[in-house]
Amino acid sequence: MNVQQEIKKLKEEKNAIILSHFYQPGEVQDIADIVGDSLELAKAARDADNDVIVFCGVRFMAETAKILNPKKNVLLPAIDAGCLMADMISADEVLHLKEEYPNAAVMCYVNSDIEVKAVSDICCTSSNAVRVAQSLVEDEIIFVPDRCLGDYISQFLPQKKMILAEGFCPTHMRITAADIKSARQAKPQAMVLVHPECNPEVIKLSDFVGSTSQIIEKAVASNAKEFIIGTEQGVLHRLDQRCPNKKFYNTGRLQTCINMKRTTIDTVYRALKSMEYQISVEEEMAEKAIKSLERMFSVTTPVGAKL
Repeated sequence: MNVQQEIKKLKEEKNAIILSHFYQPGEVQDIADIVGDSLELAKAARDADNDVIVFCGVRFMAETAKILNPKKNVLLPAIDAGCLMADMISADEVLHLKEEYPNAAVMCYVNSDIEVKAVSDICCTSSNAVRVAQSLVEDEIIFVPDRCLGDYISQFLPQKKMILAEGFCPTHMRITAADIKSARQAKPQAMVLVHPECNPEVIKLSDFVGSTSQIIEKAVASNAKEFIIGTEQGVLHRLDQRCPNKKFYNTGRLQTCINMKRTTIDTVYRALKSMEYQISVEEEMAEKAIKSLERMFSVTTPVGAKL
């Protein structure tokens, strides 16, 4: 029996569900029950009735799953899979911003830890960030931690003052405007699809901006046959599966999130077999953090849009 068969057997024995982000290695995506972006996975975790949730992603994702479904056993196969962006903001820094801007709403990206979510008014993902911001009645919005996503949001809300933290995604920030220009020159017929975590210069040169799921759906629906993809390389695996007759190219360099690639078939197997690396959250903190997540879910998620 191979490892994939062993995982399937263990899933049945332990009534487990495997969730995987699009940035995970292809072999991990292939054994998952649900593959999605942060919003889709958060919803899947919230609604799961399985006893065990195996979260193939990074710590803030598994932490969010535990906040949303506290009675379930949530496993993070790669327990050392953190998020550099999430580490760029702390709850104390958010509280300091709240003191400085007392009339502002605090909107936090899901790429943040439980303490940050607990002191925020509402959470968002890259799928629904613009719609969430539009739902806020305050004239000022403190947005943490990603300054690039915050800048993207601000272009849809010129009437509001956006106070941006200085965080960023190192993987997406490696994509430069020069990369996009070179890729377009090499593939002039290709449509450029990028993630809103990219810097503003890259976004201005793109044809479409959206979350990983939105990028995939755009490519599926488009009449174009070639695409330049400005996000983490794991998305290419899903795109090749969904659109075998279309061509997908990176921006000239492979965009790899090391933390997302810490999960492997073997770590998933070991997590299920030994029930190791269970995620726990402090109950009082979780009760505070879930409010920002529940408020996010109450806001309708829009499709991706290009300005």
